[in-house]
Amino acid sequence: MPDNTDNLSRLTELEPAAPLPDVLRFYDSLPPVPVDAILGSWRGAELATGHAFDGLLGPSGWHGKRFRSPDDVDPLIFRRTNGRLFAGNPAIMPIGLIQRLPGLARHPLSAALFRKIAPWLATKRARARLRLTEYRGVTTATMIYDDLPINDVFRMITPDVVLGAMDIRGSANPFFFTLRREPQPSPSSLA
Repeated sequence: MPDNTDNLSRLTELEPAAPLPDVLRFYDSLPPVPVDAILGSWRGAELATGHAFDGLLGPSGWHGKRFRSPDDVDPLIFRRTNGRLFAGNPAIMPIGLIQRLPGLARHPLSAALFRKIAPWLATKRARARLRLTEYRGVTTATMIYDDLPINDVFRMITPDVVLGAMDIRGSANPFFFTLRREPQPSPSSLA
């Protein structure tokens, strides 16, 4: 099995975009993530592979994810224009519309509109949980959305960098993203 340095080097070769078969091979070569290893706050980035969701998260203000405990997860952390972070409620995000009309969702006006209304999509409640599930033959930490048919399935690149595969019902292929561990945020930095 490759060491962490090899895994980080390979990730650097694949970022920010790579062919889906290359990313799947890399993902399948990575070890599983124990649930307790993913607790904390993480900064996210897309890894484009040609998925309909490619290019949507960055312009929306997506920052990452926060895992306080296996039953207390903020699946979508966004950054306000003033820099403060907030948890978004995925249940009221237009996921279905994005799947049907990804081109419209990528339009700069859509991203600007989303950033304007995003604070109204804020939530104080956990909207996901962590469990071990089997995906592509490996049992690993998985973030299960409470209100959407989506699971984010993680593989370890290093203890502070993971590769996520967003398994979306109705989508033939996963949407890939990376998470990099952040220092514990101060309470004043969270909305």
